[in-house]
Amino acid sequence: MPIIKSQKKRVLISAEEKARNNSIRSEVKTAVKKFETAVAENKLDEAAELLKTAVSVIDEAKRKGVYHINTVSRKKARLSKMLDQAVKASKAE
Repeated sequence: MPIIKSQKKRVLISAEEKARNNSIRSEVKTAVKKFETAVAENKLDEAAELLKTAVSVIDEAKRKGVYHINTVSRKKARLSKMLDQAVKASKAE
């Protein structure tokens, strides 16, 4: 445990920040999971709406400083690619 007053405060603040970041990351994971489930079940209209929601949640996490911009870009690109492949597969059938 820190002895210096400013370091005690730093420990408390970092714990609060960690809890906030974990909460935001959890929201992102939930949104992505819902999208992936819709794609897996071949519900493409619902998946398109969930993609918008997931991208919005990811962008919000980036704005709050939880994710780096490259991580955000990678996540959004992978989700978009997943939907595009599902649409192509459904048209091929």
